[in-house]
Amino acid sequence: MLDILSEPFFRRAVLAGLGVALIAGPIGCFIVWRRMAYFGETLAHAGLLGAGLGLLFNVDIAVGAVVVAMILALILIALRSQKQLAVDTILGILSHTALALGVVVIGLVTGAVTGHLDILFGDVLTVSSRDVWTVWAVATVSLMLLALLWRHMIAISVHEDLARAEGINVQRTELLFTLLIAFVVAISMKIVGLLLITALTVMPAAAARRLASTPESMALLSSAMAAVAVIAGLFMSAAWGTVAGPSIVLSAGLLFVLTLPLGQRS
Repeated sequence: MLDILSEPFFRRAVLAGLGVALIAGPIGCFIVWRRMAYFGETLAHAGLLGAGLGLLFNVDIAVGAVVVAMILALILIALRSQKQLAVDTILGILSHTALALGVVVIGLVTGAVTGHLDILFGDVLTVSSRDVWTVWAVATVSLMLLALLWRHMIAISVHEDLARAEGINVQRTELLFTLLIAFVVAISMKIVGLLLITALTVMPAAAARRLASTPESMALLSSAMAAVAVIAGLFMSAAWGTVAGPSIVLSAGLLFVLTLPLGQRS
């Protein structure tokens, strides 16, 4: 079992997974605080459509995922002002439409969706050294941007109208935060896959919420729990031959269950 630690592909998988965990933790905190889990899932499904379009036009699928996720985010922000349909209804329509369209496009381009199941469920054990550098570069830039947005995002999460009254540009801040989510979606495709990325961001943050006393400590603890989930999931995959991406998410779910007896914060 320990021999696998000496394998280069396993070390690359660990490093890439830890890079995703680094940014998924604090991003997940805001998703939990603002009850944006369904929104994050919608962007992930949009990422699948972006990946399909990337294959169709022969561009990097990560670039396609970010672009389509941002376009969908702009559509959501525009539609949120209308009163005929509830936001969750709009999210449901766009989410499943993007998912279905993404599967159709990938099937048309490749002839078989099963040839690209790694986009759906991840394939972290095949990441290259370039992938590792890309993940850490994107995670570092995303953390720097999140640090600049941190106080504004905290204010908006506490009371959006009050934040607006204090002069915070709520719409611009939310757009930039949406861009961060899109980046997380893009770099997570090979780690846990587009269908499971929301789980990796939400479950460690939900578990950390029970233990942390400040927003900053919750963000740090969330990243730590995501990192533990990555390592535990990879070892589970190595020991039992399970798929790595879902194994990481199952580990995150187990961490959440283990925190249940420790109390719940409001």
